Amino acid sequence: MLRLINIKRRLGDFALADINLEVSDGEYYVLLGRSGSGKTQLLELIAGLEHPDTGSIILDNEDITRQRIQDRKVGIVFQDYAVFPHMTVFGNIAYPLRARKEDKKSIVEKVEKAATSMNIKHILDRSTEKLSGGELQRVALARTLITSPRLLLLDEPLSSLDTSLKDDLKRLLRNLNKAGQTIIHVTHDYGDAISLAKRVGVIHNGKIIQEGSVDEVFNNPSNRFVARYAGIRNFFRVVISGENGLSVGVTEHNVKLKLNGVSAGRDSLLLIKNDSIVLTNEKPVDKELNVIKGKVTELIPSEFGMEVTIDAGEMFYINIITSDLERLNLVEEKEVWVSFPSKAIVVLSGTV
Repeated sequence: MLRLINIKRRLGDFALADINLEVSDGEYYVLLGRSGSGKTQLLELIAGLEHPDTGSIILDNEDITRQRIQDRKVGIVFQDYAVFPHMTVFGNIAYPLRARKEDKKSIVEKVEKAATSMNIKHILDRSTEKLSGGELQRVALARTLITSPRLLLLDEPLSSLDTSLKDDLKRLLRNLNKAGQTIIHVTHDYGDAISLAKRVGVIHNGKIIQEGSVDEVFNNPSNRFVARYAGIRNFFRVVISGENGLSVGVTEHNVKLKLNGVSAGRDSLLLIKNDSIVLTNEKPVDKELNVIKGKVTELIPSEFGMEVTIDAGEMFYINIITSDLERLNLVEEKEVWVSFPSKAIVVLSGTV
């Protein structure tokens, strides 16, 4: 439904470069990136607030690259909501229809329908100056959706909401998408992508460096930057060589890691997913495992239980649940065994 073809746009010292993207009808696409990565600039190009230097934007097989914003079937909700403080909730939601000079009866019917879908019909007469962040976000969404956009663009819609309001708005956005609304949602929050996206793209320094399903991107990150977004912390720069018919990676501190059919090469970057690493008090006997003895250096509470840091020549970071912490009787300075299968090691194609 939406295609971006070789989009380039320079803004001072920053540039969006070689952006190629397709978003299908009914898809929830999350574009993930840090502040300054170019994600908001890309939304503005799709919305028509800016125009690319080169490239094409195709919506429903129509080239809209130079089309005026008011002629596009695109709605955008800004991070700061951009509601009118001098208007009531009703006035804000009705604004796009009044601009189109629709009749009063039609406006009332459509506003009430949009407000009901956002669960804000009871505050239509209120001033927007007295609304909570969650209410403001719903007003902004209702105002945008009342024009029935083919494509809904969301700029960090959850960033200023507390946890309970976030959960409510996520539920609302999922329901919108289930009803058929195509959504592109930009955020810096990995958790938002996991909980909402059907497909996800990661943007860094003006380029989309990886995209695919949530599982494809975060279970098989193509480079260090994407892996860090997935919460993976175990990275090792190694020299890969052959040893007794096996591929072995040797780290900078001379820790040897058995690999799974990886070609030899210098200066490769490996990652091991945190949840693939197992801690034991006794040395595992499985010859297929990488087994390294180490010492507990730090125990830090995490949302999953505890993150354990192990010094085994290289620093390993392992997430464990509280019951495992007690079962293993883990304390700082205790010696333990770190183990993981060769297939849990991923050789990254990029080192961003």
